[in-house]
Amino acid sequence: MTNPIPRLLEPSELEAILDRDNLLIVDLCNPALYQHRHIPGAVHLSSSLLMAGKAPTPGKLPALEQLSNIIGYLGINTDTHMVVYDDEGGGWAGRLAWTLDLLGYSNWSYLNGGIVSWVKEGFPTESEANQPVSQNTQVSIANPSVRSDIDSITSKLGDANFAIWDARSPGEYRGDMVRSARGGHIPGAINIEWTDLMDQQRNLRLREDAQAILDAAGLTQDKTITTHCQSHHRSAFTYMVARILGYKNISAYDGSWSEWGNLETTPVELGG
Repeated sequence: MTNPIPRLLEPSELEAILDRDNLLIVDLCNPALYQHRHIPGAVHLSSSLLMAGKAPTPGKLPALEQLSNIIGYLGINTDTHMVVYDDEGGGWAGRLAWTLDLLGYSNWSYLNGGIVSWVKEGFPTESEANQPVSQNTQVSIANPSVRSDIDSITSKLGDANFAIWDARSPGEYRGDMVRSARGGHIPGAINIEWTDLMDQQRNLRLREDAQAILDAAGLTQDKTITTHCQSHHRSAFTYMVARILGYKNISAYDGSWSEWGNLETTPVELGG
């Protein structure tokens, strides 16, 4: 029997299974970097395809047609195991992981540290582009529980079992840095900036004390949690971290602050 692939994959573990059947490695790095070097066998996916890209909420989920095109391009099915990575510590990899969960393709792993750990620690790379075996695919929202919206959030505000993880910078959270019509944060939201969970001394790996950081902030595994940022890019990483740690009730708000902060009717708090 083939050993299961862990959700969080170290470079040495990935190197050992590069030839495994039904494995697809998806590179979400800068295209120029992919052309220069990437993990052997990896196919490139443009991160921009994962977002609707329309103002004022560019981070919202794309239309099903676009999502079908992504899955069809990758040529995956529910038996495919995907390894996702990027060059920034996990934001774009997390956005793909969240999208895969939403569409019912939950067999994914994250390369711990992405291309940064892979290259800095001397693992092999190649420069020749790889093309997936594409197919026609129609997708649906198979797992809607991992996506939050304004109604689902406002209905839970004040619930002791519900928590909001704001992955933006402290300045955005306080309202000092305003990137929408209004600044501040959703009432009761807990602010842990996404980069706080990246270990800069270990090539952008997930911090080994990530669970302790979340527990100390009140983002415990027994709670129902939704995470957001400005456009659900940074919060895609925090969603992925929660999934890696084993959180069962984690979702993400793709409208994020670009939606919440541009409305006049949504409640907002200022300060720390």
